Amino acid sequence: MDRLDDLRLFTLVAEGRSFTKAAEKLGLSKSAASRRIGELEARLGARLFNRTTRHISLTQVGEGFHARVSQALEALEEAERSVASQHAAPRGTLKLAAPVSFGVDHLSGAIADFMRLYPEVAVDMDLSDRFVDLVDEGYDLAVRIGRLRDSSLVARRLCPARAVICASPEYLARRGTPQEPADIQSHDCLIYTNVQNPEQWSFRAAPGAEETRGQRITGRLRANNGDALREAASQGQGLVLLPTFIVGDALASGRLVPVLDAWLPPPLAVHAVYPANRHLSPKVRAFVDFLAGRFGPVPYWDAALTVLKGG
Repeated sequence: MDRLDDLRLFTLVAEGRSFTKAAEKLGLSKSAASRRIGELEARLGARLFNRTTRHISLTQVGEGFHARVSQALEALEEAERSVASQHAAPRGTLKLAAPVSFGVDHLSGAIADFMRLYPEVAVDMDLSDRFVDLVDEGYDLAVRIGRLRDSSLVARRLCPARAVICASPEYLARRGTPQEPADIQSHDCLIYTNVQNPEQWSFRAAPGAEETRGQRITGRLRANNGDALREAASQGQGLVLLPTFIVGDALASGRLVPVLDAWLPPPLAVHAVYPANRHLSPKVRAFVDFLAGRFGPVPYWDAALTVLKGG
């Protein structure tokens, strides 16, 4: 046995309070294990264990030594797992949480393509607009949109989440096109309720300004789902503020028309978040890399709008 094996033997004895059990795990005799610990103590010049005929316990020096040795061995094992995981094929079940609209419209197709690339991965996707606790509820990762709460989670930006205020051409012809934020006070607004302040939209203080301010809105239709509000807007029911990943197709087809673009704050972002484990599994690493490559800095729903504008 080398010195590293001696340290492993020491931790097994310390944690099991038994030379016999530690020796069995390493394929040694009890006498050989006891001798090796004695040699370790002699080399260190300190007694690590209190021994009686019935009990074994760590000395005060042994307790401090055990704490440091355990950390060192754990770091070594983690380093080995990290290298091995980079070459391991993704496999197993990936448990994922995502918002409903983004999940249906964009993640579903992405997951189908991902599973074709990695046939040993199964996906369990939970679509809900509620905030899930990844650790307590056992999720591998979640897709989240907007400002992230302070947490111990690791976050990787996947793409921008650009918002737009829009309405149908028929509505704008009937009610007029707002030219500045104050104009929306005379308009019917479709209110998305799954946010902290549903009756308020944020605007720049002036086009291009950093400062933002809130503008109160009113309307007869409230809903906690963006797809439902998009369809209502397409039917001429009012102005709606939604991300382009929900209204992109309607904007591209002309069913909806953007207004007040210059007054809107900078885009937020879509993130993949996952627990800050020291060891990231190959399935999570592969999926996050796949999503970042698929959506990218200019997601396809925005790229199509740029082409239509001639940008």
